[in-house]
Amino acid sequence: MVDIANRVQELLERYDTADACAAQLLCDDHPADAVAFTVVESDLSATDLTYGDLRERSSQFAAALADLGVEPGDHVATLMGKSADLVVALLGIWRRGAVHVPLFTAFASPAIAFRLEASAAKIVIADRDQVAKLAPGTDIPADVPWRVIVAGSGDAADIGRDVLDFAALLAAHGADEPGGQAVAVGSGGRLVQLFTSGTTGTPKGVPVPVKALASFHAYLEFGLDVREDDVFWNAADPGWAYGLYYALLGPLAAGRRSLLLHAGFSPALTWQVLDTFGVTNFAAAPTVYRSLKADTAPHTPVRLRRASSAGEPLTPDVLEWSQETLGVTVRDQYGQTEHGMFVVDAWADDLRENTPARSMGKPLPGWTCAVLREDSDEIAEPGEVGRVAIDVQASPLIWFTGYVDAPEKTAERFSADGRWYLTGDAGKVDENGFFFFSSRDDDVIIMAGYRIGPFDVESVLVMHPDVVEAAVVGLPDELRGEVLEAFVVLQEGIEGDDALETELQQLVKKKYAAHAYPRAVHFVPHLPKTPSGKVQRFKLRQAGALG
Repeated sequence: MVDIANRVQELLERYDTADACAAQLLCDDHPADAVAFTVVESDLSATDLTYGDLRERSSQFAAALADLGVEPGDHVATLMGKSADLVVALLGIWRRGAVHVPLFTAFASPAIAFRLEASAAKIVIADRDQVAKLAPGTDIPADVPWRVIVAGSGDAADIGRDVLDFAALLAAHGADEPGGQAVAVGSGGRLVQLFTSGTTGTPKGVPVPVKALASFHAYLEFGLDVREDDVFWNAADPGWAYGLYYALLGPLAAGRRSLLLHAGFSPALTWQVLDTFGVTNFAAAPTVYRSLKADTAPHTPVRLRRASSAGEPLTPDVLEWSQETLGVTVRDQYGQTEHGMFVVDAWADDLRENTPARSMGKPLPGWTCAVLREDSDEIAEPGEVGRVAIDVQASPLIWFTGYVDAPEKTAERFSADGRWYLTGDAGKVDENGFFFFSSRDDDVIIMAGYRIGPFDVESVLVMHPDVVEAAVVGLPDELRGEVLEAFVVLQEGIEGDDALETELQQLVKKKYAAHAYPRAVHFVPHLPKTPSGKVQRFKLRQAGALG
C-alpha cells in the first residue's frame, strides 16, 4: 500500500523548488535509453523517441532559439499536431527557459493572431499544412514581431515573408552549444501560457508554472494509474489542456512511455492502434468513446486495463458499452484548464472505489473540494446543488493564482476571503463524499471535449454586414455531447435563407475555428433578454431543443 500523503509530499519536493529546471525534470533526469514516446503514423508504422534522442535534439533547438534572440521568459508558440517535431520543439522551448504558447490546429487566422499578439510571441513554429494561416492579410499584419519556423516534410505555402526550416535549424546547431544548456527558471517560472474563454470578453491567459508538474504527475499516478509496464495512450489534442497536460507533460514528468498518433481521428484507425500496439491504458474525450461505439465495422476485440474520460460527463450507454467491448468501464474525470484534473473517479488501487453511477468521483490527493451554497460561501448540505469550489488553503497541489493581466477576471474566480476557487460549475456531493456534475453556471459549450466560448463565435457572426446581433448556445448531441447553434437577428429587409446560413457557417470557420461553426443558424426577429439586457440563453436552448 502506498502512503498517499507522503507521495504527494515527494512530488512537491521534486517539482516545487527554487532551482526547478523543466528540461531536467521532463527529460534529462530519465535514463537516456528509455522510450519517451512511440510516434505512430496513419499507416501504423512507428518510431520510438528515447530521452537521449530528445535531449540531444532539444538541445540543438534550444541553441537555435538562442541564436534567434529568444531569451528565458520569452514566449514561443506552436501551431502543430502530434509529432516527434512537436515534442522536440517543446523541450527545446523549455530548455531555453522560454514559455510555450499552444495553438490549436483547427483555429483560423484571427484566433491565432490574437493569441500571438496577446502573448507577445517571438517565434511561432508551424506544421507545413498550417503555415498558410500565418500569411499577411486581414487578420495577420504584414509587419509582425514574430519569426516563423516551418516543421515537417513537404511543401509549405508561400506566406510572403521569410520562414525558417525546423530540420535545418537543428542541423546547424550543436547540442553542446552554450545556448542549448538547460535553463532553470524555478518552480514559479512560467512553463506554458494557454488561453481559455468563457461567455463574455476576450480569451484569458492561463499561466502554467513549472510547479504544476507535481499536479500533472500526481494525476497520472492516482487518477489514470499509468504504470511502468502500461502501453499508455491519451488521444487528446495537445493544443488543449487535457492533451498538453496529460498526453505530453504528465508522461514526460513521470517517465512513462506513451503513444502519439501523428494522424487525424477516425474510429477505424483508433481501433487499429489499440490493437496493433497493445494499448492497456487509454484516455480520451467522451466523443471518442461515442464514435467507437457508433462504429459498426468489424474490428479485433480490445481488452484494456484502464480507460478514462475527460471533458464532459459520460452517458450511461457509453459505460455499459465500454464494459462489454473494452473489458473495463470507462471512469469519469473532472478538471479545468486552470488546474488540470482534481476530482476524479480514480483508478489507483489505493483510491479506487465503487463509485455511484454518474458520479465524477472524489477529490484527488493533494486537493480539497466542496460544493458551496448558491447564495453564500457556506458548504452546502449533502445532495444540495451548489457551486463546485476548491479549498485553496487545503490543496497543496493547486498552482493557479490568476489570469495574465486580468485582475478583475481573477477576482471573479476567488471568494472574497481568498479561501475558495470558484470553478464556475454547479454540482452536488452525496453523504459519502462523491461529487456529481450538475451544470455549468456559465454558458461555455463543450463539444467533443473542446470548450468553446459563445462570445468568440458571436463576435465573428456579427462581423457579417447583414447581422445585427447573435447568440450561440450548445444543444445536446448524441455523438459530440453538444453542438453549437446560432440565433441571429438580421438587418431590416434582409431575409435569412440556406445560402446565408452557409455563408455565416463559413465565416466562423474562416475567422475563428473550423470545429466551432454553428451546425444550425436560426434567423429570429429578436433575442430574449433580461431587463438589464443580458441574453437569456436558457430560452434559446429551449427553443433549439423544440426545433
